[in-house]
Amino acid sequence: MSPDLELAYRECRQTTRRAAKNFYYAFLTLPKADRQAIYVVYAFCRHCDDAVDNALSDAGKLAALSQLGDQLTRSYAGQPDTPLFLALAHIADRYAIPEHYFRELLAGVAADLTVRRYPDFDQLRQYCYQVASVVGLICLQMFGYRNDHAKQHAIDLGLAMQLTNICRDVKEDWDLGRVYLPQDELARFGYSEDELAAGICNPAFVQLMRFQVQRAREYFVRGRQLLPCLPPRSRACPAALGGLYSQLLDKIEAADYDVLRHRVSLSTTAKLSIMARAWLSSALPGRPPRP
Repeated sequence: MSPDLELAYRECRQTTRRAAKNFYYAFLTLPKADRQAIYVVYAFCRHCDDAVDNALSDAGKLAALSQLGDQLTRSYAGQPDTPLFLALAHIADRYAIPEHYFRELLAGVAADLTVRRYPDFDQLRQYCYQVASVVGLICLQMFGYRNDHAKQHAIDLGLAMQLTNICRDVKEDWDLGRVYLPQDELARFGYSEDELAAGICNPAFVQLMRFQVQRAREYFVRGRQLLPCLPPRSRACPAALGGLYSQLLDKIEAADYDVLRHRVSLSTTAKLSIMARAWLSSALPGRPPRP
């Protein structure tokens, strides 16, 4: 490996360790090569977010994403122009990662700048696929898998995790001018945006959120079927991440779905316990880790 590439990988690892917090420790369960690669993927996602955050206007944010798309094109053409894209080009070639996966990620980030409401779940699902499921598909290229069913399971696990984020962050998203809860479901359960603005957690809101949590759980059930499709050394990472997000759903339920007045989170002890169990379970031959 060239000195420039070694430096690029080191920078990606430092970005992940600084920004990914406890997820960084889940990544440590992977074999070294896969671990280095997932740092690059995380650094790319972080770089996309930072490029948008640093622009002062929506037009500037979209221009920044367009520039990232140009850099992606050059990287896949063998002409990376920064350490991050040098490392990205290397893992794309090593693991045969399709370019369109990264472009879907860029499209998902762009959607946050242009789409503030989702009329139905079909459209929300497409957004969740772009910002979460494609990350799972990228990781699948690194981990290896036994059959093509693994791809759908990876998609479902990504959907489950992103839907959990949406359930947890209803208030924070409202404060940013976004409502990810599908509009037709707000209407079905009789809950209005005026009530959301006022932070009202009434029976209609509880029923609405119970429905959202149940749907996320159904995706987790399908997503967990990914684990037996993976090599044993690669199972602990998705098992740990899935376990973290599943426990967030438990916390939302325990709070009687009131995510408007209470920020739902896990303690550091709980996070480390989940990751430790997944890590230890992955050492048992022939058995996928317990989520």
